[in-house]
Amino acid sequence: MLAINISTPRDVAKQIAARVKLRRLELNLTQEGFAARAGIKFATYRRFEQTGEISLKGLLQVGFALNALQDFDHLFTQKQYQSLDEVLNEQKVTRKRGRKNE
Repeated sequence: MLAINISTPRDVAKQIAARVKLRRLELNLTQEGFAARAGIKFATYRRFEQTGEISLKGLLQVGFALNALQDFDHLFTQKQYQSLDEVLNEQKVTRKRGRKNE
């Protein structure tokens, strides 16, 4: 069964920041100590924990500091097919270019 969770990008960012904070506390690190370990400015990291806002590069550095960089490999990957029929059906309807600007 799939759980449907309707969240905004802001909600997701805050959830990620909260998870990072929990991991930081598990490591018994201060915000300043963790920012240094991640190679980002303390103010940047503090803002991330408070608002969820951080650059992609900063988020990757946080992931590296938490030894979780491999988790980013799963983002935006191609669809995994379960059978040859799925591949053949997908090829029939797949367009090479987008047509909408919306």
